[in-house]
Amino acid sequence: MTVTVVVADDQELVRSGFALILDTQPDISVVAEAGDGFEAIEAVRAHRPQVLLLDIRMPGMDGIDAARVVCGETDTRVLMLTTFDQDDYVYDALRAGASGFLLKDVRRDDLVRAVQVVAAGESLLAPAVTRRLIDDMVARRPRKPPSGLDLLTGRERETLTLVGRGLSNAEIAAVFFISEHTVKTHVSNVFAKLGARDRVHAVIAAYESGLIQPGG
Repeated sequence: MTVTVVVADDQELVRSGFALILDTQPDISVVAEAGDGFEAIEAVRAHRPQVLLLDIRMPGMDGIDAARVVCGETDTRVLMLTTFDQDDYVYDALRAGASGFLLKDVRRDDLVRAVQVVAAGESLLAPAVTRRLIDDMVARRPRKPPSGLDLLTGRERETLTLVGRGLSNAEIAAVFFISEHTVKTHVSNVFAKLGARDRVHAVIAAYESGLIQPGG
């Protein structure tokens, strides 16, 4: 199955370079390029790609605002690009709905793998990295409990708490003494009720709801 991609970056050489790398892969097709956030949104609306490779800082509309629109309107997965390895940008991008981020000096093979991983529905942050990042940021920002938290059953809340602590489905199954398939069902229900696109956003919800305490 071919993964369709839109590449958005205000620097033409960077944009065309990433597009060329991805388009030479047998299982990836770049369907459009965009030079700013507005163009990125229009390209996604027109082509409905599986992945939007999106620069965080662009003129007109930046990548974080564009990601918020794209993630709110479509199922397109957003992978952010940045030259700034700063937690503030990463956290804001994740809160906007992005499923991961890459520095612009990423190696060719890592870029390809990142697009494939995000297209497959996974997030591009290891649980330990995610927890450290969100632990720091939530501690410094006011909490906004996610809508839908009151819809979770007791077991689903417990599942969300363990997801927030970085446990895998297999590890959660061992804690609850249930099958991994049942855990997957609980996790899917949590995602649906919270409107979480993947595990990263579930972790954010666990922190911002107070189920997980920063440093806990």
